[in-house]
Amino acid sequence: MKKVLFLLLIVLTTHIESIMSQAKITQTAGHAQLGEFAPKFAELNDNILFGEIWNRPGLSPHDRSMITVATLIGKGIIDSSLNHHLQFAKSNGVTRTEISEMLTHIAFYAGWPNAWGAFRLAKDIWADEVTENDGKSAFQREMIFPIGEPNTAYAQYFTGNSYLARISTEQIPFSNVTFEARCRNNWHIHHATKGGGQMLVCVAGRGWYQEEGKPAVQMLPGDVIHIPANVKHWHGAAADSWFAHLAFEIPGENTSNEWLEPVSDEEYDKLDK
Repeated sequence: MKKVLFLLLIVLTTHIESIMSQAKITQTAGHAQLGEFAPKFAELNDNILFGEIWNRPGLSPHDRSMITVATLIGKGIIDSSLNHHLQFAKSNGVTRTEISEMLTHIAFYAGWPNAWGAFRLAKDIWADEVTENDGKSAFQREMIFPIGEPNTAYAQYFTGNSYLARISTEQIPFSNVTFEARCRNNWHIHHATKGGGQMLVCVAGRGWYQEEGKPAVQMLPGDVIHIPANVKHWHGAAADSWFAHLAFEIPGENTSNEWLEPVSDEEYDKLDK
């Protein structure tokens, strides 16, 4: 088991470093548009403002986008510069609900006409995002691992909507599984004649894990659940929270999964009481 945990640590560390390196913000607009005319300005814009300031650890890109948009509107700048930063804000995870609430709030401090101008731009940029998706977008910002795609292949074994992102297929395969509030999988068993089982690591939100005949265990970020082979169990989100865990497939002999009955609403609704 120590060897398995050591390998998991290596895989996790490598993956997190990879994601963090990919997340670095870069900008080339200064050099592209003003490189010949004003090379020093282009250098300061691309290398200092975006290369250093936007990548400082004190604030997330999401928060820096919110601050930048608010500042521009406060100064009455509602031209192509604001349009660029609104698009940038969306790419940094700012949701339709967040931008709408922020612009409404700003209107009372920066002026109604400025807010109207910003809303005209924002309405087009967030046109493809419906309000129902805001919960998912906000939850994604809570964790470094991707939510992934709808878990359609296993939807029949889940109550509610879940999402699956395959993180690694080498050494020890594992995925990030995300559950919307109240979503949970059916009772099931990871069979094996030797080894096998599963390990869960909560990475965001609040959820539950339960073995047959035992009380449910609450899962919070950082909690680890070791599931022996051949034990009937289920896991999923709390009623008031999205939930995500990494699911590690422990190697074993003659491994298989057996899906069983759903967790009833009656059973589930007793958990927070």
